[in-house]
Amino acid sequence: MLLTATLVASACSAGDDDATSTTTTGGTAVDGYVDQTWMRERQDEYLEFATQELSAGSITNVIAHAARARRDDGFEFATDQVTAESFATTFDDIDTLRDTTDFDLLYLLNLWYGYREDLDLGLRGAIEDKFHSFKYWFTEPTDAGLVDDRWYWSENHRIIYHTLEYLAGDAFPDDEFTNDGRTGAEHRDEAKQRILDWIDEKVRFGWSEWHSDVYYQKDATPLLTLVEFAPDAEVRTRAAMMLDLLLLDIASHLQQGNFGATHGRSYMKDKSVALDQDTFGMSKLLFADSDLAYPSTGDAGAVLFARAEKYRLPEVIRRIATSDAVTIDRERMGIALDPMAAIDLDAPAPYGYDFDDPDNVAFWWERGAQTTWQGVALTLATLTEHGLWESEFFSPFIALRDLVDNDPVQARPLARDLAPMLGFGLLTEVDSYTYRSPEVMLSTAQNHRPGMFADQHHAWQATFDEQAIVFTTHPKNEPEIGSEWPDGDGYWTGTGSMPASAQQGTAAIHVYDPAFDPPGAGPLETFDYIGMTHAYFPQEYFDEVVTDGQWVFGRKGDGFVGLWSQRATRWRDAPEGAFTHGLTQPFDLVAEGGADNVWIVEVGRATDGTFAEFQAALQAARVEVLVAESEPAQYTVTFASPSQGELQFVATHQGANDNRLVVGGDEVAIRDYPRFDTPWLQADWQARRFEIAEGDTRLVLDFDTSTRDASA
Repeated sequence: MLLTATLVASACSAGDDDATSTTTTGGTAVDGYVDQTWMRERQDEYLEFATQELSAGSITNVIAHAARARRDDGFEFATDQVTAESFATTFDDIDTLRDTTDFDLLYLLNLWYGYREDLDLGLRGAIEDKFHSFKYWFTEPTDAGLVDDRWYWSENHRIIYHTLEYLAGDAFPDDEFTNDGRTGAEHRDEAKQRILDWIDEKVRFGWSEWHSDVYYQKDATPLLTLVEFAPDAEVRTRAAMMLDLLLLDIASHLQQGNFGATHGRSYMKDKSVALDQDTFGMSKLLFADSDLAYPSTGDAGAVLFARAEKYRLPEVIRRIATSDAVTIDRERMGIALDPMAAIDLDAPAPYGYDFDDPDNVAFWWERGAQTTWQGVALTLATLTEHGLWESEFFSPFIALRDLVDNDPVQARPLARDLAPMLGFGLLTEVDSYTYRSPEVMLSTAQNHRPGMFADQHHAWQATFDEQAIVFTTHPKNEPEIGSEWPDGDGYWTGTGSMPASAQQGTAAIHVYDPAFDPPGAGPLETFDYIGMTHAYFPQEYFDEVVTDGQWVFGRKGDGFVGLWSQRATRWRDAPEGAFTHGLTQPFDLVAEGGADNVWIVEVGRATDGTFAEFQAALQAARVEVLVAESEPAQYTVTFASPSQGELQFVATHQGANDNRLVVGGDEVAIRDYPRFDTPWLQADWQARRFEIAEGDTRLVLDFDTSTRDASA
């Protein structure tokens, strides 16, 4: 059959008790939120793009069609083409406990909550069956013969699983959920508390997966789902407030459509161009910050924001995203944890989160602390109790488990000795520093875990627009051959060792010096690395690129970058068969001869001089690298920055808390920042009230009173 749309109301009325409700007058936002007519036009523009052709197997594309049909009387949605068979593969993946199927069920939940009256009855029933049979948490039973390959514990997965359990339980409160025999109401009530606890963690400590161009979308979609469908006003309001803070983070680090900051987790398949970022679609829709076309008709972030009826973006956040001001943004996020500290079982747990408490498994595993000496005892116990050793994530560690006889007393010293490698996923406290101007942005994770293997960390980046960017890494492996950049390709994704980094204004110094020798073949071979560092510098995305001695310069429009390497560099052609994302000119600037190297970067603007003058100033700037013959080696890097004055960075890979940056003779802080220190928001560490301002627009988020107050 064909479903012809009927127009529905666009948002809650001003009298509704929902904290996301607003009113507008004459098409102009008078209440501190973006103009409702403007946002509806942006939503409809994306829905029109996404519904050019129905993809019956894409849940998000089906949602786009259903949403447009509700709004547009002239649009016809062939609902008979969308059946249970359309989603058969997805349903099978859910039943067999495949990873990321929580993403799939979240989209099915949005489809069911928003448009179940329009669905084929067989499809509707199949979705409801999944609500009843889903395994909502790792502590629930696993059916015999199945291996649970789901990852429940990362920041984004946690809130997704809790959102699913909460809303599915509320939909069927009196029914028995077959996986564990509890009622929907029991699931709902437990999940509600977990949601509120998760939100309080984010308020208190910020994001573990900081500035992630991948996983911020996966945080945004469950929060938005709660705003749209949660039955409880407290949950709706606090989810909206948390979503505001997340979108503020993106808005503060956007450069011509590119969320080009340092990232706690990212992959080359996402970060090389803005169009590949999972956050691109939703930020383009909300902020209109890029002229490039939407890349996907099934983008989850864009689809769910395009169909949203209750959440409205505060105007102050939109203005921050598109601001032309020259700004410095300093932020502190995460939990400090040193996996190389001396073993001390009597040491107080950070912020009271004991390492041996089973209730804290998700808290510590979100932060990648499974293999630290502090957390390894709880890890061994949890994996054994819940039968998780055979999963694809934990089975590679069976050999290490057996090496210590599954005994935490033996495991702790091994975990400490191998911490530079085994801490590959550790997301500890980060201090991020970002300079942004209309022409260029430079962002750095200050002195974050120097010398340590890091699976998906992205230490720094200079960003000009959606495509012109520069960053360095220490590669773990040679480029993989194939038609795309795989998630685990360590040539560009993550880093064989993190640099000791320090940024001041438009300049930054990055010292690579691994804290461990390459292990080679054997049980630790996954932590091997290549004896070189390199830069991603896509020449054809720049208007000019000049190689001059130890410096390489780039110009994009009126923005400039200079990149210096202590070791000699050369442009490397991509190996035959390696993915280049369509680039035909060399984009890989390699510094061979060793994994230890110093890179210096400075960015500039035409308002301060010509590109030729920028080059000449950097060529004339004094650069000195002194390496003390000690163990570990101590680097003293002096750079007479033309814009910042003399920078001196003293760093070792084992002295993260002692490394220091001196600017013009005065030491400046590169750690222990406030939670927010920006032109728009000042907030102390662990603050619970945030007052955001840009011009005459304001947003006050008070988590003690669950108050969300926008004004203009």
